Amino acid sequence: MGILGLSKLIADIAPTAIKESEIKHYFAIDASMSLYQFLIAVRSEGAQLTSVDGETTSHLMGTFYRTIRLVENGIKPVYVFDGKPPEMKSGELSKRAERREEAQKALVKAEEAGDAEQVDKFSRRLVKVTKQHANECKQLLSLMGIPYIEAPCEAEAQCAAMVKSGKVYATATEDMDALTFGSSVLLRHMTFSEARKMPIQEFHLTKILENLELSHNEFIDLCILLGCDYCDSIKGIGPKRAIDLIKQHRNLETVLKNIDKNKYSVAEDWMYTEARQLFLEPQVTDPEKIEIKWTEPDEEGLVKYLCGDKAFNEDRVRSGAKKLAKARTGATQGRLDSFFKVLPCPSNISNKRRGKNWSKEESKGWRWKISKTKMSINIFISILILTILHIL
Repeated sequence: MGILGLSKLIADIAPTAIKESEIKHYFAIDASMSLYQFLIAVRSEGAQLTSVDGETTSHLMGTFYRTIRLVENGIKPVYVFDGKPPEMKSGELSKRAERREEAQKALVKAEEAGDAEQVDKFSRRLVKVTKQHANECKQLLSLMGIPYIEAPCEAEAQCAAMVKSGKVYATATEDMDALTFGSSVLLRHMTFSEARKMPIQEFHLTKILENLELSHNEFIDLCILLGCDYCDSIKGIGPKRAIDLIKQHRNLETVLKNIDKNKYSVAEDWMYTEARQLFLEPQVTDPEKIEIKWTEPDEEGLVKYLCGDKAFNEDRVRSGAKKLAKARTGATQGRLDSFFKVLPCPSNISNKRRGKNWSKEESKGWRWKISKTKMSINIFISILILTILHIL
């Protein structure tokens, strides 16, 4: 789940924290999240791809071809697999199990009614990454010569630790709590950028904290107040209210002393201090003890593993292995926009739309805030002229 409403809050309040940048060296991919997305996105006629024996292969297909495209563009991925979840996450896992049970019941009804659209909808909700999926992916990565790491606990926390240590450039995951764990750069929509033509998003923690005017500890308290995997949120407090409370009181202890208990019901055993500690000191392997090493792809091993029962095309597998070998010896430096469609800064999008659809009421109430260090003189003059014209 990550942090509820955090990405939208950042887009609204700190849009300059979302931008494009050059990929440098390696970045860490949350493997479980990646596999989950492939199990949903890589499908044929509404169903997951399967082997001759009916075993799912969507996760292998997605991992194989997407990883090849990454390394061809000079991007060096390191996959990080989840370990044992922290005890505090048991409540969230129980909720997910309940939602899966509800989805299973809804699926049965949809099948009985012959509603193909609803069948597909609830089938996707039942997708789950299993230990077998993870093990198969590890075997594939080994044959491809791609490094992977097994985290002792949460993959996002391990990814964040590696980013903070300078071992990798960024964390690639959909879970916003990678930022809460302290990852300085977060990449989202890595998988769906191709499958659904969604633009990739790059979040920069320093900019987020700067725009929100929060320290990292205050940001952690904000994330807990928004709702995280380790404890429930306070019912009735949404993103805007949460940021206002944290900015006013600076920590959750003071927030709890000052909110209206009649309006906002707080559980007596609300474990926010424990959740905070998990974000501050997560269980991770020391990045300095982690060796990130590429090896030569095993072409014959890949053919043996992927072709035959798993029904991969042998020519394509051999071609992929050769591309990996070539990319490993190459010295290309990739950019996000050479592989993905990169999302422009939301504030720039907003300004373009205002330029086209500017109303008199908007022009009266809107004030331009211009940073000389961030805008060229030409852009400043253009904006000034446009504003004057609309006022007139």
